[in-house]
Amino acid sequence: MREWPKRVKRLQLALMFSGIVFAIILTTMFIVFIGLVVLRELGYDFLDEITSVPVANFALASLFIGTVLSLLASRRTLQPIRTVAEAADKIAGSDYSTRIHLHGPDELVQLGESFNHMAEELSSVEMLRTDFVNNFSHEFKTPIVSMSGFAEILKREDLSSEERNEYLDIIISESNRLTKLASNVLLLSEVENQTILTDIETVNITEQIRKNVALLEHRWREKNLMIDFDSDEIFVEGNSELLNHIWINLLDNAIKFSPDHEIISIAVTLSEENVIVSFTDHGPGITPEGQKHIFDRFYQEDRSHSTQGSGLGLSLVKKIVTLHGGTVRAENTGWTGATFFVVLPEYRK
Repeated sequence: MREWPKRVKRLQLALMFSGIVFAIILTTMFIVFIGLVVLRELGYDFLDEITSVPVANFALASLFIGTVLSLLASRRTLQPIRTVAEAADKIAGSDYSTRIHLHGPDELVQLGESFNHMAEELSSVEMLRTDFVNNFSHEFKTPIVSMSGFAEILKREDLSSEERNEYLDIIISESNRLTKLASNVLLLSEVENQTILTDIETVNITEQIRKNVALLEHRWREKNLMIDFDSDEIFVEGNSELLNHIWINLLDNAIKFSPDHEIISIAVTLSEENVIVSFTDHGPGITPEGQKHIFDRFYQEDRSHSTQGSGLGLSLVKKIVTLHGGTVRAENTGWTGATFFVVLPEYRK
């Protein structure tokens, strides 16, 4: 029964195509008929034998034959359109493995290639979305379970003050983690719908990075890391709050993937009319697959959950950098480690 609506649609498409051809034939015959009448009125002798009856018969026969031929031809002519329509229905039904192979003019071949590329991108987005749901659920569930467990323990009356304070610190830490996760989701949703910057001012990015190093000191000291950062005061024009998110996300990312007792190097340099900021760690580096998707939403290089994260930080970095007219890229450094480069226009008085 479900095939009937599709067949009706196909018939409607064929009739529409035939109607177009019919209209063209009708218009052509009308022009030819008027031309013959005008030529006859002008006194051309060779038209004397032509009467209105054979002309009318000729016109009707042409219309009938043309319409029949157009109906027959439309099935083959409209086949690529039907193929695309059926494939689109499958994509709408979440069958992202659908591919089409059109032959004929270059335009049809290009249409087929564009459709297949769209299907591949949708499939990739769906995979990332599924991964995000799994990762996001894990990241939310873990601190909630932890907070619930330690809250239950705190109800015991035999706890020492040291144990009580330790469990309270864990609950506070986990609640801060949830707050950060929710804030990243909200901020990413906000900047993705933003096309122009607001609240633009002159920002000392060297000072911003310096403050973030101090803000995350407890994180890098826990792993006995060293921060190598020494820079002149360098300024850019932009949104101070959004720029700060770039530095704190990249620094947090470097801390997260750095082994204990390593060095994180941060550099801010000038190149022609640009400011180049780099964050270098000595972690495991970035896989070839990660190079392709590292800035995609929901993507996580480490899927084992051995490191905390939601796959939103670097996507947020890229969007903010783009809003500021800059670029961001990631490269592996030597045998181990990775470097993130942010290029922004320099502020000039």
